[in-house]
Amino acid sequence: MLFLQHPVHHHHSVNLVLNSKQEQAISNHSLVRILVVDDFAPWRRFVIAKLRENRDLRIVGVASDGLEAVQKAGELQPDLILLDIGLPKVTGILAARRVRNVAPQSKILFLSESFDSDIAQAALSEGGHGYVVKSDAGYELFAAVEAVMQGRKFVSRRLSSQAVAEDVDSPVAGQLREEAIGSPAPVLVRREVGRRHEAQFYSDDSLFIDGFTRFISVALNAGNLAVFIGTASHTKTLLERLQAESPDIRTTIRQGRYVALTAAEFLSSFMVSDMPDAGWFLKVVDDLIVAARKGANGEHLRVAFCGECAHMSWAQGNADAAIRLEELWNEIAKTHNVDILCGYSLESLRCDEDSYTFRRICEEHSAVHSW
Repeated sequence: MLFLQHPVHHHHSVNLVLNSKQEQAISNHSLVRILVVDDFAPWRRFVIAKLRENRDLRIVGVASDGLEAVQKAGELQPDLILLDIGLPKVTGILAARRVRNVAPQSKILFLSESFDSDIAQAALSEGGHGYVVKSDAGYELFAAVEAVMQGRKFVSRRLSSQAVAEDVDSPVAGQLREEAIGSPAPVLVRREVGRRHEAQFYSDDSLFIDGFTRFISVALNAGNLAVFIGTASHTKTLLERLQAESPDIRTTIRQGRYVALTAAEFLSSFMVSDMPDAGWFLKVVDDLIVAARKGANGEHLRVAFCGECAHMSWAQGNADAAIRLEELWNEIAKTHNVDILCGYSLESLRCDEDSYTFRRICEEHSAVHSW
């Protein structure tokens, strides 16, 4: 069963141009009825908007927790269920197990922020027919739906493994099979190593600060460096929260292992005509890493960056600058020994009205979370 992918017109990002084979239709005989299950409203809106680009796909229901997913699966008997794993009330994996009883003909495609191979394997073993990492959904979703509706399994490129390469569709499955010939030991997991560039969307300002506090505390307690880049008010509040965490955290701050910068000062060092200049950005961040390590007498320490520069650009109406910043932080994540957390406060964003920016922001991260 094949389905005809109608032409999709994206804006100016080459990352969103789908492979011509991925744009083939999933069924030119009947509509594919889909139930979308996710507790994060902006992500649901993104998935729904994406699915509506194909006239052969019809959304018949939406659920925001595991129990509701099972109930609606039984009532609607959808052809396909797009299912998150980190759901409230009942996890997506447990929900999938129950769906097999109430809607045995429904196929399940997991959409998860996790790129842990063990979690993906557990999801597939509990009735999942496919597994797509959310940050890769922009260019893998239609290929995954096509494979699953044709009775094949699909796993995101970064999770493809030799253990499942024989019966799983993936952009690199064929390459894995070729590399396995004559290999003394199988390659169990192929993923991006050392890249941790995550985004967290917070429902209010207090959770915004909570998320940064946790991220920085973990880094400092692990003996690493931490850098926060944000508004003056958030910088002040965050320092107060960190100092109240524990005597050990206060000690690491006195040792110079925590650096705080105002976003306005940081942005002014590399912005040209309201857009980040790549050369200046990479130099500024590289110099910052060197200075932070020198100040803490830790030449090889890992550095945890967190902040809200991209969020501020988006909130001020400069979505292109926000996307470009995330692309540049991605370059830093690939070439430096760093962890990066980008915070977005939903109080000042209208993700539903700017689904393109939300989608692009998600695609530039290794994981996306919501609080």
